Amino acid sequence: MSDRTELFQYAGDGERLDKYLVICLPEFSRARLQGLILDGFVEVNGRVAKKGGQMLGGGERVSVRIPPVQSVGLVAEDIPLDVIFENDELIVVNKPAGMVVHPGAGHESGTLVNAVLGYEPDIEGIGGEERPGVVHRLDKDTSGLIILAKNERAHRWLQDQFRLRKVEKTYLALVDGKPPTPSGRVEAPIGRDPSHRKQMAVTTLERGREAISEYKTLQSFPRHTLLEFHPHTGRTHQIRLHCAFLGCPIVADPIYGHKRSSLELNRHFLHAFRLKITLPGEKEPRSFEAPLPADLAGVLETLRNA
Repeated sequence: MSDRTELFQYAGDGERLDKYLVICLPEFSRARLQGLILDGFVEVNGRVAKKGGQMLGGGERVSVRIPPVQSVGLVAEDIPLDVIFENDELIVVNKPAGMVVHPGAGHESGTLVNAVLGYEPDIEGIGGEERPGVVHRLDKDTSGLIILAKNERAHRWLQDQFRLRKVEKTYLALVDGKPPTPSGRVEAPIGRDPSHRKQMAVTTLERGREAISEYKTLQSFPRHTLLEFHPHTGRTHQIRLHCAFLGCPIVADPIYGHKRSSLELNRHFLHAFRLKITLPGEKEPRSFEAPLPADLAGVLETLRNA
C-alpha cells in the first residue's frame, strides 16, 4: 500500500498549522497530525514543516503525505468478548477483572486490545499508535465498561468527548468503613508518588493534576459501604486514591487499601457500571450498563444476608 497525499490551499489570515490540518483532515486526531508534522510528512510551500505551532499567514500551499498504517507487532487473539454494544464506529465491551487493556511490559498478550483485534482486525492502527482504538482505560483488576473506536473519525470524536468532560462515568465501589458524609465531592490533585514511581498519590496541584470525583452512598453495612462514584476527571487510580483520601479505602485494594482484605475477594471491589456518552453522528447521549460480575455480586449478597 502506497502513501496518500492530500493538498490544501490556506485561505485564512492566521492559524496554527496543526489546527488548520484538524479542519482539513477531520478523520485524524490532532495528536496524529502533530506526529505526521514531526516526522516530516507535512510541507508548507514545498518546505518541510518543523512544528505543529508553525503559523500560516494566508495563501500557503500545504501538502500532507499520509503513510499507510504499519503493523506494530500486535497479535490478534481469539479471546471471548462480552460486547454490550457495537456499530460501524465503535464497540462497547464489558471488560473482565484481570485483563489488561493494552500490551505493555509484562503483558505482551491476553490483553483487551489483542482480543478486540481478533474480533475486529480492521481496528489495527486506529489512533496511529500501539493501542488501537483505545480512548480511555481501566485498571487491570477493575471490571466494567470500556469503549473503543473502529475508525479515525470515531477515535477523534470519542477523544473529544472525554477531553471536554462530556462523558458521564459511574463506578460502584465497596469500601472499608464509611466516608465522612453520605455523599460529597472530592477535589484532591493526583500525581506520581515520589517514593514509589509506579504508584500514584494525592498531592498538590504544583506536583500533580486536578482530580475531581463525586460520590453517594447506595447501601451501608456494619463495617462497609457501597458507594456510587462519578469521576469528573480521568486520572490514573483516581477513585481508588479518592476513597483512601476519604479514609474509606476500597475493599481488597492491595496498593491504596489495607494490607489484609476485610473480605474474601481476589481483587479490589471496583466496577465501571455505567457509561453515558454521545456517539459519533448522534445528538442525544446513550447510556450503557454492565451488571456486577459474579465475584462482586457474591460479596454483596453475603453482606446483605449477614
